[in-house]
Amino acid sequence: MNILVIDDDKLVCASLKTILETDPDISVTATGNNGKQAIELFEKLQPDILLMDIRMEIMTGLDAGEFLIKKYPNARILFLTTFSDDEYIIKALRIGAKGYLLKQNFESIVPAIKAVNTGQSVFGDEIITKLPNLIQDEGRTSFSNFGLTEKETELLIQISNGLSNKEISEVLYLSEGTVRNYISIMLEKLQLRDRTQLAVFYYKNK
Repeated sequence: MNILVIDDDKLVCASLKTILETDPDISVTATGNNGKQAIELFEKLQPDILLMDIRMEIMTGLDAGEFLIKKYPNARILFLTTFSDDEYIIKALRIGAKGYLLKQNFESIVPAIKAVNTGQSVFGDEIITKLPNLIQDEGRTSFSNFGLTEKETELLIQISNGLSNKEISEVLYLSEGTVRNYISIMLEKLQLRDRTQLAVFYYKNK
């Protein structure tokens, strides 16, 4: 798979290229140092995945990512940053990024790249644990346009709050078996793989 690497630190770009290309299935086709270059190189090279930093001069990674995903809805963008700021995570989710990882966890980069290439969304453990607290107003956003019933939407909210099936069953007065059935139906309706992706879906579309 072809990867485009964007980071304002040229040494980081070189290091990422070395790390990624230890895997024979990965090739770094180009590197750049700001969001503007990310857009130019993406449009020229059409990489399988864009691995990009967030804080950069001229244009941030988030701004570049938002532009690219609007123009290329199938673009696979994975953010790799040292910052776990709530506002960055929320925007990454809302613009449709496929993942958000912290640079400190460099050993997870190659597996994350491979996961994104198969259509999965990848968010580091530190990011997942922050999600329930990121949006204070839970509200009751209608997900009917995605084919979800009111009850399925209630389950989706509880999943995004990090509740287990047992906890959900107690909150919504359902059996654990019924909760499992609801989750299976929701995964099929939304074409998602697991409850983590359900949580990410909720925060993206809330």
